[in-house]
Amino acid sequence: MEESRKGPLAGVRVLELAGLAPGPFAGMMLADHGAEVLRIDRVTAVTDAPRPDVMDRGKRTIGLDLKSPEGVEAFKRLAARADVVIEVFRPGVAERLGIGPDDLRPVNERLVYGRMTGWGQDGPLAPRAGHDIDYIAISGALSMLGRAGEKPTPPINILGDFAGGGLMLAYGVLLALFERERTGRGQVIDAAMVDGAAALFSMFYHGVQSGSWGPRGTNLLDTGSPIYDTYETADGRYLAVGPLEPQFWSEMVSRMGIADLPDRDDRANWPELRERLTAAFRSRTRAEWEEIFDGSDACVFPVLEMGEAAEHPHNRARGTFVEVGGVTQPAPAPRLLGRERSALSPATRLHDLTGWGLPDDDAKALRAAGVLA
Repeated sequence: MEESRKGPLAGVRVLELAGLAPGPFAGMMLADHGAEVLRIDRVTAVTDAPRPDVMDRGKRTIGLDLKSPEGVEAFKRLAARADVVIEVFRPGVAERLGIGPDDLRPVNERLVYGRMTGWGQDGPLAPRAGHDIDYIAISGALSMLGRAGEKPTPPINILGDFAGGGLMLAYGVLLALFERERTGRGQVIDAAMVDGAAALFSMFYHGVQSGSWGPRGTNLLDTGSPIYDTYETADGRYLAVGPLEPQFWSEMVSRMGIADLPDRDDRANWPELRERLTAAFRSRTRAEWEEIFDGSDACVFPVLEMGEAAEHPHNRARGTFVEVGGVTQPAPAPRLLGRERSALSPATRLHDLTGWGLPDDDAKALRAAGVLA
């Protein structure tokens, strides 16, 4: 596996403490670009069978009992050989286990310690439980999502867990590694999903304060406008319609064969315009509309189901999806042009830990004691 590993992060070693969603996603992003990621699971969670979870691809796994002194000591020895630790516990838990940043700094002052939480390491909500929906609620992001007159609509757990959480943590790790090249020292990253979700909506906070962005579902880009929305077709499928620029709008209506539409720039006309477009799009099937708009700049494309996306000609041509361990999944992103992609494989159990500072005899003793799997 190591011989096939390529990418800008080749040589970077990451210890990923097992967790849900954002932590594994950050580890996947690093592994996708060449980092050697060792996932630390509970002893009972490790088997010899490859792990099919997409976010575990490219990783190695071991089980380690971090509630035992022997397990903590073993983790410190691994950390001495690592560049990065990804930690996903509530504030204070790692310290109680004896593997917090201050515990590891004496064994490796170059270590980058990435802390992934919902609320952050401080603040009145830091010790509280929560999930993606709660973090984006407090960030203000959730209030922006949904149609006018309806309750806020959670966009599955993408904004907090993955974009505002795991992706921001991976970004923070890269910043810390870059700075370490100048200082020679690691640092602690406080990646909070509430912070990340807020950062993603930077443009809209300004829009609300300046008055250029109105209530939920009344704006150009949030389904308020009929020229940026989804429409049902005759066969019960959907199209994504977004011809914002006048020239794209003209091409769309021309290919649709409809005329005498009300001025789209006058908000008073939006209800009538939506009715006209709704009726027009329902007159043909999705496949018929795809043929009509093929090769155009009308900004009209099919809303593909998850099972269809990998087979779309554009995605096939670019290799946007790959198969790893029998599972079709998105390929690593972003791609670095001119560089061959890293070989991908499901996560596998790591048996030989000598390269991580645990000789065979020590590992055997830990296995015999039930501390290491």
